[in-house]
Amino acid sequence: MSDALLEANFDGIVGPTHNFAGLSHGNVASAANESRSASPRGAALEGLAKMRAVRDLGVAQAVLPPHQRPSLRALHRLGFFGSPEEALAAAQAKDPHLLRLVSSASAMWAANAATVASASDTTDGRLHLAPANLRQMFHRALEAPTTLSILRAIFRDGSRFVVHPPLPGEQFADEGAANHTRFVTEAGEGVHLFAWGRSAFAPSTDGPTRFPARQTKEASEAIARLLHLREGSALFVRQNPAGIDAGAFHTDVVAVGHERFLMAHELSFADVATTRSELERRIGGFQSVWASNEELPIADAVASYVFNSQIVTTSREPHAMTLVAPIETRENPRAHAFVEKVLAADNPVRDVVYLDVRQSMRNGGGPACLRQRVPLTPEDLTMLGGRVVLDDALYADLVTWVTTHYRDRLLPTDLADPLLWRESMTALDELTKILRLGSIYDFQEEW
Repeated sequence: MSDALLEANFDGIVGPTHNFAGLSHGNVASAANESRSASPRGAALEGLAKMRAVRDLGVAQAVLPPHQRPSLRALHRLGFFGSPEEALAAAQAKDPHLLRLVSSASAMWAANAATVASASDTTDGRLHLAPANLRQMFHRALEAPTTLSILRAIFRDGSRFVVHPPLPGEQFADEGAANHTRFVTEAGEGVHLFAWGRSAFAPSTDGPTRFPARQTKEASEAIARLLHLREGSALFVRQNPAGIDAGAFHTDVVAVGHERFLMAHELSFADVATTRSELERRIGGFQSVWASNEELPIADAVASYVFNSQIVTTSREPHAMTLVAPIETRENPRAHAFVEKVLAADNPVRDVVYLDVRQSMRNGGGPACLRQRVPLTPEDLTMLGGRVVLDDALYADLVTWVTTHYRDRLLPTDLADPLLWRESMTALDELTKILRLGSIYDFQEEW
């Protein structure tokens, strides 16, 4: 980061309906764990522990609240009327898969929430956020309105922040920061890499054949415009179709970058050589470590989520970075060997911290999925709406809140339980008071 900026990590709090429904086609872990028993309480506590660990590294850490689930508004729009109990019972009886869709807690993966440009990178000198429309998947497309409401409640100072509406239309399918990386030149200027999987208006015949390419080129280009990025600061790169077919549905499954450093798999981008040379040309002092498919087979990369780690600049040593990785990376011999290669190479990464986020991993999201990176000035951090910056008091309050309101075990068949809906709404209503965000949920208009 430049001297004037710090990178705040906004992590999504796992929601009370966290379950393994296997809804995300192309997400290998999600499909593999379909219908297993999940632990909403365990998942939320793992997420909070991860936030505290990152904060303890000297990194600014904040939280994003979960979404209202099940979405009664979606059920009503789909013809399931009546009281919450009646709508849930009807959906379970007539279309239980639909009930799973409207009950998804996938907003926990805050990397999909939005794409962000720091004030130093924009033409109007304000920080811009563009919530993702997530149009490729129905259960995720439901998230955009609530995400917009939450971000506007937090980034409410219009003199500093701009929160745009999500992009319109299927052709502009946008997956958020999971396909975006901000690098920084030695002069402190941002270079934004946008990865895309397909073109909506100029489709090709050499795309993935097993799993869908979610992000469109047109969406990436529109987001760059919407964020008011300075001329020449964006780079648009195509995802490797073979990587998508292997389970790298987002770029952050096979590549992670920070400041002037990138570590990536050779199946991350369609044209690795050009991508690498262009980054080297634009970013002075750029360094990278690449994994070949021979040393780290793509199946191991996806299973271990080694590239879905966070890279953070810590307060321990100036300009030194720490890799925050899931314990699955340490347990996979080839992924672990690659991390050791990164640590031994000449680059800023000096250390690795392995964290247990197994509940998230079993649903297809690692440490990087759980957070949205937002470059802020120290003053910006004090101007955020609500009580969202993690400190010891907020951490303790959130642990108590989760322990009080969350179930320890949940199966997809439990989603029709009307008591679960009541428990969840009660929990979220209390959370908005803890976070001082006001009424951000649909149900609060009626309570």
